[in-house]
Amino acid sequence: MRKLVTAVLLLPLCALAQKSGNPTKFASTITPECLKKQLYIIASPEMEGRETATPGQKRAATYIESQFKEIGLQPGNNGSYQFYYNVYQDSLISADLQVNGQSFTLDKDFNPTGNYLNATIRIGEVVVIGSNAIDTVNKANLAGKFVLFTSNVMMGGRNANSIDRALMNKGIAGVFMVSNLYPRSKPANRKGFQTINAYPRTIAPQQFTISEAVARAIVGKDYDNVKGNNNAFQAYPAEIVTAVNKVTTIAQSSNVIGLLPGTDLKDQYLFITAHYDHLGKRDSVIYYGADDDGSGTTTVIELARAFAKAKAAGNGPRRTIVFMTVSGEEKGLWGSEYYANHPVFPLEKTTADLNIDMIGRLDTERKTADSLNYIYVVGDDKLSSDLKPISEAVNTKYTKLNLDYKFNDVNDPNRIYYRSDHYNFAKNGVPIIFYYDGMLKADYHKPTDTPDKINYPLMAKRAQLIFYTAWDMANRNDMLKRDIPLDKNVFNR
Repeated sequence: MRKLVTAVLLLPLCALAQKSGNPTKFASTITPECLKKQLYIIASPEMEGRETATPGQKRAATYIESQFKEIGLQPGNNGSYQFYYNVYQDSLISADLQVNGQSFTLDKDFNPTGNYLNATIRIGEVVVIGSNAIDTVNKANLAGKFVLFTSNVMMGGRNANSIDRALMNKGIAGVFMVSNLYPRSKPANRKGFQTINAYPRTIAPQQFTISEAVARAIVGKDYDNVKGNNNAFQAYPAEIVTAVNKVTTIAQSSNVIGLLPGTDLKDQYLFITAHYDHLGKRDSVIYYGADDDGSGTTTVIELARAFAKAKAAGNGPRRTIVFMTVSGEEKGLWGSEYYANHPVFPLEKTTADLNIDMIGRLDTERKTADSLNYIYVVGDDKLSSDLKPISEAVNTKYTKLNLDYKFNDVNDPNRIYYRSDHYNFAKNGVPIIFYYDGMLKADYHKPTDTPDKINYPLMAKRAQLIFYTAWDMANRNDMLKRDIPLDKNVFNR
């Protein structure tokens, strides 16, 4: 606690700026030293990896709120800095499985997985599907049926994504997946997936992992023939009863929102976002998440400090700037999804979202000579023809980073465009730019993503690029055009 307080007291000294209309004076307050002090707090052991809806995440939210208050930002959610949303999680109480009158035992022979359905299902037919049967699946009528996989197709197999999507569209009742883990040496996890949707529009089928003994009871003598047949697609009569009993618990998480009011265009908004959650602890091992996304969180705080100093010097933004750090990104873009579905400020009056997710490290796969002077810019070729000219003009004038558009292709196999919080703004028509360092190898999602591995001078330069870009967008006469049609296919993937 003492170390935390000492660091906090030092932070305001980092934001001193001369009173001038020149943005360079304020951008220069975003320094490697200030970013480092902040990041060692955000990614400290006290924050315990900031997993969503845990005490560590809530401590991080409290700290970010304290920084927004100190900077002088107004609370961004109707008098509060915290923008809360519920997190729902099922816990399994009991489950039963019968095949042709034979009862099987939980953990010895089967387990429900995923989101548990409080239901008893009786069905008289099961369809066995091989891992290469995607074409047959697409043509078949599987509504209300149980399907059985004898391979790991639904758990990372070669055609897992395509078959999974096809089955969800078929309205199946349930899935059996044969597993070699039975009988289990210890009980399976009784916790289901977390979700923020208490009332989903659709309900996914109940999934079960089952032993080979259960599969043989369903299929009968033909099991050995279909077991190794990746092209199998065959219905088998069997009297199946599945029963699941669950309880649902409700936790809370939050986004943290700070507001810097604009002047003559204060009813228009520029968002600057980053997610502050990470993976938490696994068996007491902390996943610090310094780059992912402590670097973005720290940058949002220091950008807010720089803009607040500009405002205090008489150079406040014309548009209102909303600084929002979100949680739940690692769970599935929860915080930004919840905000987009319950916006505090009209999305149609939001000129852009500048989203920052990992800007402190180097792309270890990058082999070009500019590895110490680059940033990946994602999304600037979509939704608005204003984005790229603004981004490139301010970079040419001020920071002179190499802007790399490698991940702008929505068909990129890494799917970077879909993987951070800007996506929930973009799919609602808000122009976005996503800033990213490309660190998908090395320490990505590992406990070794720690603050000592950050390149702070490069991080500061990247943060200054975002500051200059935001300065332009917050002060130009018109909101950014929305003149590039929204490709609905992009947002249905």
